[in-house]
Amino acid sequence: MESGFGYFATYDAVRPDVLAQLVERRGHDALFFTEHTHIQATGEPPVPPEGGELPRKYARTYDALTACTAAGVVTTRLRVGTGVCLVPQHHPISLAKTVASVDHLTGGRFEFGVGAGWNEPEVRNHGVDPARRFAVMKENIEAMRRIWTQDRAEYHGRFVSFDPIFSWPKPAQRPHPPILVGGTGPRVLDRVLSYGDGWLPNYAPDVLDRVGELRRRA
Repeated sequence: MESGFGYFATYDAVRPDVLAQLVERRGHDALFFTEHTHIQATGEPPVPPEGGELPRKYARTYDALTACTAAGVVTTRLRVGTGVCLVPQHHPISLAKTVASVDHLTGGRFEFGVGAGWNEPEVRNHGVDPARRFAVMKENIEAMRRIWTQDRAEYHGRFVSFDPIFSWPKPAQRPHPPILVGGTGPRVLDRVLSYGDGWLPNYAPDVLDRVGELRRRA
């Protein structure tokens, strides 16, 4: 059985590279970093998915992909990933470049955990309608797949559109790093089967039953 950890890598706690070396030395297989670009300073305080008061770490995280790079370049075996990257809060052309670069610099050890985000003001501050965030995520991922796998990539959708482009490096992993769709909502398995390579759920009492459902549907 493989084992790994998820971590809020903040500037005032254990550094991503230091923790990664410890995790690898202890024989574990993976380390995933959480992403939040910011937390809104006005209005009602956001309530995290686990409930209660929002911990201070949410507004103090390192950029998750930078943390993955720091962790990957000081290890040799450990897989590093995002748990999760909030895809609608990024432009797909620049995010595709960053993911491919991290995968290259880590020797093909990157896992791309993705999600649409639960904090609606955070999503909105990136110019995305929260009601459309899952549709935006789907198109972003479809567009990034084209950039990773085609020398001359083009995509035209409702939310994402660009004419043919060149973009290198391509990911070290072929055809690209595993796309692990996060979440435990009622439609998450539809998303996994539509554009994911695997499921990255938080723990929930029914998660093992839903793994069985995912296997049957796949």
